[in-house]
Amino acid sequence: MSTAESNSGLTPTEHAHIEMLSRHYENKRSACVEVLKYVQTRYKFVADHHLSEIANLLAMSRTELESVATYYNLIFRQQVGAHVILLCDSVSCWIMGRDKLCAHLRQHLGIEPGETTPDGAYTLLPIVCLGHCDHAPAMLLDDELHGDLDIKRLDELLPLPTEPRL
Repeated sequence: MSTAESNSGLTPTEHAHIEMLSRHYENKRSACVEVLKYVQTRYKFVADHHLSEIANLLAMSRTELESVATYYNLIFRQQVGAHVILLCDSVSCWIMGRDKLCAHLRQHLGIEPGETTPDGAYTLLPIVCLGHCDHAPAMLLDDELHGDLDIKRLDELLPLPTEPRL
């Protein structure tokens, strides 16, 4: 979906899909995480205006739904890049060289953690733990988990510019 599309409301087809998802639960409110994930797959993030619509469809207050959306760190509440890099920030990954990988990404992407490249290609986010400690350091690139990372492997996984950005 484009940015313009993400600024509009949910489509009738999306409303129908959300209704279908909520029928899988005795209480439609129980579908909130699944519905948030669905909206995120459509728009890459859950916009503020989507929260109100979703809350209404699930018979929840917007505040209740927002508390769920902000609790889960894999529900994005702001626009993200075409590719999201979640770099594990756990002790295991830190010990195994996470900071060196983060510095490499910062230099080559020209962004800090929490930012998106100007071209919208990448968003770099820290994440508390990916549960992949036996293969630290680790990252989640979009929906794919990668472990045993070093700079060479990172460069293979991400088509980074050969020259560092200033």
